[in-house]
Amino acid sequence: MKKIVLILAMSLAIVSCKNEKEVKEVDVQEVKDEIAYASFGMEINDADALSSDRMMEHYKGLKAGDTINAKMTGKINEVCSKKGCWMTLDMGNDKEVMVRFKDYGFFMPLNAEGEVVVNGKAFVEETSVDELRHYAEDAGKSEEEIAAITEPKFEYKFLADGVLLKQ
Repeated sequence: MKKIVLILAMSLAIVSCKNEKEVKEVDVQEVKDEIAYASFGMEINDADALSSDRMMEHYKGLKAGDTINAKMTGKINEVCSKKGCWMTLDMGNDKEVMVRFKDYGFFMPLNAEGEVVVNGKAFVEETSVDELRHYAEDAGKSEEEIAAITEPKFEYKFLADGVLLKQ
């Protein structure tokens, strides 16, 4: 009788170990399905990031001088070709957001492309002709394109303290 109980106990232990192993394999698979990001600046996550459309709703309610804390997603249009010190994000409907990095504390790779999550402060601002020409020069625009900039531009801007670049 003791042998039967011992055999049953050992069988139960083997079955429960096997079940535990299967659960661990499922957990590992779930981790593999998570999105991989390269992180720049302050450590952030992608939780609660607003879509481009939702963020544009917030931008439309801002006046020059207003600032809001925000986390949003966007697709990179362009990165500063000299040192990666700014980028523009496509917000849809021919709208774009100029993103700079807090205190020049970090830069984006010059060849960065794809989806990003940015965290920081959103605001609107009128950008001077000189600054627009500087950005055009950084972007490698031609002399003719730079000279064609003759008026200031009302822009959506973002000062990022952290960025996640989707891998």
